[in-house]
Amino acid sequence: MGNEWTEIQEDVFRDRYALRRDGEIIETSFDQLARRVAFALARSASQAMRFKDAIASFSFLPAGRVLAGAGAEEKATYYNCFVLGIGSRASHGRDSRQGIMQTLADMVEITARGGGVGVNWSVLRPEGAHIRGVRGTSTGPLGWMLAADSLANQIRQGGTRTAALMFMLDVWHPDALRFVESGKIFHRANYSIAIGDRFMSLLARGGAWEFVFPETTSRRYDSDWAGDIRSWVASGGEVRCHGKKDTAEVWRRISAAAWATGNPGVVFLDRCNRMSNTWYLERLIGTNPCGEQPLPESGCCNLGAINLVAHRAAGGGIDHDALRRTVSVAVEMLDRVIDCSAEITPEITRAQKATRRIGIGVMGLADLMLMEKVRYGSDESCALIREVMRTIRDHAYLTSSVLALQFGSAPGYRRRFLQSEFVRTLPSEVREPIDRVGIRNLALLSQAPTGTISILAGVSSGIEPNFAREYVRRDATGEHVVKHPLLGGDEEWAVTAQDVTVEEHIRVQAEVQKYIDSSISKTINLPASATVEDVERAFRLAYDMGCKGVTIYRDGSQTGQVLSCPAGEGKCE
Repeated sequence: MGNEWTEIQEDVFRDRYALRRDGEIIETSFDQLARRVAFALARSASQAMRFKDAIASFSFLPAGRVLAGAGAEEKATYYNCFVLGIGSRASHGRDSRQGIMQTLADMVEITARGGGVGVNWSVLRPEGAHIRGVRGTSTGPLGWMLAADSLANQIRQGGTRTAALMFMLDVWHPDALRFVESGKIFHRANYSIAIGDRFMSLLARGGAWEFVFPETTSRRYDSDWAGDIRSWVASGGEVRCHGKKDTAEVWRRISAAAWATGNPGVVFLDRCNRMSNTWYLERLIGTNPCGEQPLPESGCCNLGAINLVAHRAAGGGIDHDALRRTVSVAVEMLDRVIDCSAEITPEITRAQKATRRIGIGVMGLADLMLMEKVRYGSDESCALIREVMRTIRDHAYLTSSVLALQFGSAPGYRRRFLQSEFVRTLPSEVREPIDRVGIRNLALLSQAPTGTISILAGVSSGIEPNFAREYVRRDATGEHVVKHPLLGGDEEWAVTAQDVTVEEHIRVQAEVQKYIDSSISKTINLPASATVEDVERAFRLAYDMGCKGVTIYRDGSQTGQVLSCPAGEGKCE
């Protein structure tokens, strides 16, 4: 909101993003960073200046991997988000030691270069299953997750940044309940349970849920099993039932685990695939560590966020012309990231070059609402979201179609792209240019948490409400007391995360999701007094309102949380 550069902004800049040489910081101002990044990515001097102006003014910031890596003459990836499929290159089947070790090696390489990695472990046989050839039994997915988490815990990604992982298991897997109830056993991994429409339908009408897995003695198992139980069954693959539970009991145990520890999150993976622009090209199997990017195996994405506060008109409201200009710069910049980032594996390069996936989101939404005197989660806030996000969505797609005319469509583009459920929501004036010339990027929009880049910009993070009027932030850069400049009074609209109801949280997420072709990272904050029933209700409401996933966090359910009340106070104000 103000132009004063604060201590916490300086600490984040120096620790995470300032250029270093032999460990010494050689970049002393954010303006120098903006110039470095812009000229490393741009095709021309004029484009570089547009990139530089957007970054230096905090109108648009590419995500941290770009800010840290572009022009730094290092092998750090510019991509934030990755998902790996287990054993995609294994010659002995995916559920093999060779396949697992190949995946772990790729994970270590990506995390060492600064990327966050998601892995869906559902391809692995359950705990206790027989393993031919060694006369042994399997430790199951959880044992390998612990090994992967331990490896990632050794990684330090420059400065004090640590590795980030997302572990996922499908709810049909026999080890699903053991997984969701594993508790606080991971150092670097968040974890989520993947839930499909069939489970939710059965939950609504009542009935038993079967935990199943392919028959591992099948002659087709090593050659054909790739982790998709639906395709396996449809192709005649044999399945063994490993037990049944009442669906409502499974749901309650998932919710109880999330109540206790903040994990697991829930990802509605069928909805992610049904709404995907690349539905005809690939199957989405998991998400990145924060959940905003459902991706196929070997999928990746680079991210960036538009600062909504920077696009507020002098007299109030949104300056839509300025916003459209920034959207154009954002699409161009992130599209260039695809061509400039170093290769990690040939599979990741091929997958990304086929779709040219980028992820533009926003930051400062809660601050914009405060400035507009609109309560977070109200009808007025949803109207403001529609106004802003429609402009971003439509102009991002129009810009990408212009880039397709100049440089060619994404190789994976087909006319079937226009049949995507999301693309069908675009107005005709946006769809028609795509129909004529194609599109450069098959996915364009993603709502990330924007943690440190929103600190750099001095605005609220992502689409979250402000945490409190005053709070303590503890991270690798130290401990900082943060006092919000716009939250001094008791006005009806001056709410914090402590004041926002579950319904209001999810209402905002669901409204934003209508204009995002990928997904959203958002935490539903609950007070310490919340019950398991409150968590069940939050998860169900997120599904009913069209969200692709949801994460809850009950205050105090984890030690060492990043944001907390000032010392000695029981409740943030």
